[in-house]
Amino acid sequence: MRVSQQPGFVLHSRHYSETSLILEVFTREQGRLGLLAKGARRRSSPWQGMLKPFQPLLLSWTGRSDLALLIGAETEGAAIALDVDSIYCGFYLNELLMRLLHRHDPHERLFDAYRSALRALAGAAVPEIVLRIFEKNLLSDIGYGLVLDRDIQDNAPLVPEALYEYVLDQGPVRVVDSDLHRPPRGIRVHGESLMALALEQLLAPRALRETKSLVRAALSRHLGGRPLHSRRLYQHIQALRSRRGGSDSPT
Repeated sequence: MRVSQQPGFVLHSRHYSETSLILEVFTREQGRLGLLAKGARRRSSPWQGMLKPFQPLLLSWTGRSDLALLIGAETEGAAIALDVDSIYCGFYLNELLMRLLHRHDPHERLFDAYRSALRALAGAAVPEIVLRIFEKNLLSDIGYGLVLDRDIQDNAPLVPEALYEYVLDQGPVRVVDSDLHRPPRGIRVHGESLMALALEQLLAPRALRETKSLVRAALSRHLGGRPLHSRRLYQHIQALRSRRGGSDSPT
């Protein structure tokens, strides 16, 4: 199989032999796949400095195996410039895609959401808001979408000021007064926060805080309990910064 001029991004790369690279890429129409970039590390390579994360690319390859052969690459516009903090968020998104997407499984809407998230991180957007929206879209696209519009017990619309317990892989159930003193069955979150996530309008601090706990728990179930390296790295950097007043990790 030969594929030409496919929009894509490099998620991760590693050295192969003395001159080549093995790439994990995310493409719009073919999904995630592995590519062997022969000679890419040579100074004379036309791909020198191009095959890196956050650089929009047009990729061409041949082969049907899990490791196809890269035969062409060119930039599709300038690299998306992320600052010191946002770049860790970008690596976090890349790791989520590598861990949760199957190879050769197209996710065109998710590709567009990923590209939009990178551009938002490079702009003036609040990183936490960008990540929560992308995580919501990722869960939906891989078949584990969150219920963000109704109480699963009676199908009643969510009440903004009501408190709910979000039972993972099921949905939100309204908490009554008699339930407040027992251990929760799920993630406690207000209806207003769930509705804000559905509308992608996470402006209130409580909505950001509650949806972060919810989405983290939902993702953890599908990550097999294994920690994310990008999150641990960011937390390590934040710990080093804490001496001068660091903030909580957006991931």
